[in-house]
Amino acid sequence: SLLCLRTRKQSNFTAVVEFTFEGFSSFHEHQLTLFVVFLALYILTLAGNITIVTIIRIDHHLHTPMYFFLSMLSTSETIYTLVILPRMLSSLVGVSRSISLAGCATQMFFFVTFGITNCFLLTAMGYDRYVAICNPLRYTVIMNKRVCAQLGWGACSIGLIVATTQVTSVFRLPFCATKVAHFFCDIRPVMKLSCTDTTINEILTLIISVLVLVVLMGLVFISYVLIVSTILKIASAEGRKKAFATCASHLTVVIVHYGCASIAYLKPKSENTKDQDQLISVTYTVITPLLNPVVYTLRNKEVKDALLRAIGRKLS
Repeated sequence: SLLCLRTRKQSNFTAVVEFTFEGFSSFHEHQLTLFVVFLALYILTLAGNITIVTIIRIDHHLHTPMYFFLSMLSTSETIYTLVILPRMLSSLVGVSRSISLAGCATQMFFFVTFGITNCFLLTAMGYDRYVAICNPLRYTVIMNKRVCAQLGWGACSIGLIVATTQVTSVFRLPFCATKVAHFFCDIRPVMKLSCTDTTINEILTLIISVLVLVVLMGLVFISYVLIVSTILKIASAEGRKKAFATCASHLTVVIVHYGCASIAYLKPKSENTKDQDQLISVTYTVITPLLNPVVYTLRNKEVKDALLRAIGRKLS
C-alpha cells in the first residue's frame, strides 16, 4: 500500500502543469464591485507613476539624486503592478483563473525582483535625505551621478539575485495540489501546494525577509534618527519646517510599504486567515504603488511646480 501511495503521489505532482487561483472566492457576490474598484485604482496607479517619470525626465529642475531614485521607484512599481493586476482583474470577471507553471514562476520572479528593488530604492532615498540634511555642504560630492547609478543598479541586481534564488528553490519542489489560495503566485501560497516538506524553503524565505525588511528598515530608521536630531538643531522654525517637508513624503511611503511587507512576510504563517492575508496583499500590491505618486504629487511642492510648468508649456 505504501508503494501504491508513493506511485499515486508521483503521478499527482508530475501531472500538475498549471495552477488555478482561488482569487477572491470568499467575496463571490462582490466580484464585479471589486473589479471596478481595482481597475480604477490600477488606472490611477499607472497614470500617476507614468506622470512622475515623464515630469522628472522633461523638467531639468528635478534632475537631482532624490528624483532620480523616485523615477526608478515609479518605473519599478509600474512593472510590479503590470505583473499582478491585469491577471487579477481578468480572474475577477471570470476570464481566466488558471496559470501555467512557467507563467506562475515568471510572475513570482518579477514580483520578487521588483518588490526587493523597491525596498532598496526606498533605503537609497533615505540615505539621500540623510546626506542632504546632515551633510548639505558635501551633498553634491557624496551623491554624485556615479554613486546614484551604483545605488540604482545595486538595488536592481540584488532584486534579480534574490528572485532567482527564491523562484528556483520553490519550483524545484514537487506539486500535488493545483489551487493557489491567493490572487497571484506569491511564495507561501505556492509552497503550500507541494507534496514534500517545505521547512528549508520556509527558512530561506524568512532569512531573506529578515535581511531585506528588518535590516533595510533599520537603516532607514537610523537615517531618520540622525535627520531628526539635525533638524531639531536648526535655529529657525521656517528652516525646521522646510527640512521636515523634504522628508515627509518619503517617510509616509516607507512606513506603509515596510509595514505591510513586514506583516505579510515576518508573521507566523498560520496567524492570519486567508481573507486577512489577501487584504494585506491588496495593500502592498494595489494601495502602496498608488500611494507613491499620490504622496509625491500632493505633498511635494517641487513636483507640483514642475507639473504646473509642464501644463503651462502645453497650453501656451
